[in-house]
Amino acid sequence: MSGAVERDRDTAGRPRNARPRDGLGRPLPHGAPGVPTTPDDLRLPPDEALAQAQRLLVEGHAFHAHEVLEGAWKAAPEPERELWRGLAQLAVGLTHARRGNATGAARLLRRAADRIEQYAANPPHDVAVTGLVTWSRALAARIEQNGLDGLSPDAFVARLR
Repeated sequence: MSGAVERDRDTAGRPRNARPRDGLGRPLPHGAPGVPTTPDDLRLPPDEALAQAQRLLVEGHAFHAHEVLEGAWKAAPEPERELWRGLAQLAVGLTHARRGNATGAARLLRRAADRIEQYAANPPHDVAVTGLVTWSRALAARIEQNGLDGLSPDAFVARLR
């Protein structure tokens, strides 16, 4: 392909997230100023991952919170993997909502709630499982019924703990 830009890759050949991104995680042209992103290989302990993801959600950076939660998902022990996967999906659902994609937002918020709900009896790391499930499903229903109009940015801030 003539003129195609090669993706940056790590030593194992996996693509890296080298393009700058805007506050909603959309890729910007190479060289454009963007919002700092999370390193592809970031792996934080659970408490730090939850704190950082919460901060990012409050700041309106759901895409970046997703990156933190995805790193935790990839590093989680098997019994917790679906919880972290659900938390990452919740952040992706919020990203879709912030970008104006009501259908994708509602779908991912419901999928996230289904995964997170599995941990209601014994929530790891003080994750607010019941509250997140209720909140995610209510927001998904609200979006499906009325779209995204009239929702303030605060409507997209989940409380992880």
